[in-house]
Amino acid sequence: MRKLSIIFITLFAVVCSTLAGAQEPINLLEPDLKSGKLLMEALNERKSTRSFSDKQLTNEIISNLLWAAFGINREDGKRTAPSAMDFREIDIYVATQEGVYVYEPENKVLMPILNEDIREIVGIQEYTKDAPLGLIYVADYSKMGSQAIEENTKEIWASADAAFISQNVYLFCASEGLATVVIGMIDKPTLSAKLGLKDEQNIIFSQPVGYPK
Repeated sequence: MRKLSIIFITLFAVVCSTLAGAQEPINLLEPDLKSGKLLMEALNERKSTRSFSDKQLTNEIISNLLWAAFGINREDGKRTAPSAMDFREIDIYVATQEGVYVYEPENKVLMPILNEDIREIVGIQEYTKDAPLGLIYVADYSKMGSQAIEENTKEIWASADAAFISQNVYLFCASEGLATVVIGMIDKPTLSAKLGLKDEQNIIFSQPVGYPK
């Protein structure tokens, strides 16, 4: 029986590794709280940019970016962006040239879910494939309380929460000289299928990030 259990565990690990394309998790760095420009300078330079170079982002930049977006900034686990009723229902999927990851702020890690470059379907726009990162904001309605479900406000609340996160990304990009733009025009059925989303998960926005061209 023990031998069969070991075999099963080994096969399960192989299947999971295959589904994720044998990618390794990416450990993120602690945020550099002294980097970047002053808030008023970042607000002055905040803008949407739709042209990206192919210059890659460093692990330090990615770590700071994701922490700024929706990282933990208090001992009680609360985040850099507000969340309705503290549901924290927004998950950030990160599309790269190497594959797709999910940001886990509690562990400061990017967990692999797909070994495929899907940046060209992050939005229907041609430029999405050029940005080194494509952030995809996915609302998991199963994390939201019955009040949101009963009052049919889950989409409104989730959209607001994703907007708060995207604005954090905008300000970080302005502070670091990066380019970004929020995208609402997405082929959601295709992208949802590619990400393997469940029925209770819904793509809200996407947001490519990179250096300006």
